[in-house]
Amino acid sequence: MKKSIQWLGFLFCLLSASPVFAHHVLGRPAYSLNEDSNTPPSMNIETQIGDYFVTAMVYPAFPRPNEPGRVNLYATHIDTGEPLRTDVSFKVRDDSWFTKNEEKLGAQVLDDNVYRQGFIFSQEGDYIITAEFMSNGEPYSIDFPLRVGTPFPIGPLGGTIAVLVIVLLSVSLVQRKRLMRTRIRAARQERQA
Repeated sequence: MKKSIQWLGFLFCLLSASPVFAHHVLGRPAYSLNEDSNTPPSMNIETQIGDYFVTAMVYPAFPRPNEPGRVNLYATHIDTGEPLRTDVSFKVRDDSWFTKNEEKLGAQVLDDNVYRQGFIFSQEGDYIITAEFMSNGEPYSIDFPLRVGTPFPIGPLGGTIAVLVIVLLSVSLVQRKRLMRTRIRAARQERQA
């Protein structure tokens, strides 16, 4: 009798138990990630300039040519902690000594304490992005680098220097061989004489 009551209790527990379904899934599925997701930035720059503490971040982590990216800029007053409330203009130029052309990316207004500027670059390379704003009659300008794609590691100046070094080394080797030949000839002539 005791065994049958235990079996009935066990069967009752099995039949009354319903399957447990998860009501909360941690994280986000990969198919819902896009450029506005919480992916890590390619760079995070924090600096103090004048009366403001500025943080700039570039997304995505590895910008590529012909793909959209964005710059997020946060600026707060050092003493009060209040966010900057003026327009910020963004410009870009090549990171090279010989080019001075600068293009305007746009001017942004504050949106949820962030200035967001989108960009699309058509070529791989190293660039400098400049964020400029005015506060209390003073101009502020912040420059930060941006690498798009995987450009050739040696630029035109580095290539020129590398070619010059190779030419100088080869001339040095040729001169050394000539000097050795003349010494050998001189030593042979002394022996024969």
